[in-house]
Amino acid sequence: MKVNEGTLDRAVRVVVGLVLIGLAATNTIGMWGYIGVVPLLTGAVGMCPLYTLLGINTCPAPGNSAK
Repeated sequence: MKVNEGTLDRAVRVVVGLVLIGLAATNTIGMWGYIGVVPLLTGAVGMCPLYTLLGINTCPAPGNSAK
């Protein structure tokens, strides 16, 4: 599995995911907020399948891969 997200990209995804899940848990935005699981997981893993399909790589060092 190849890492295709940079540090800032990963941090933003984790924060957005946690905020959406928190808002859903407090019933502020409803059940749709649990979609925050997606950016949370992709940020935690460092790999976004959509980035792979679109050929996007925000990781600064080319050829990085998860060990």
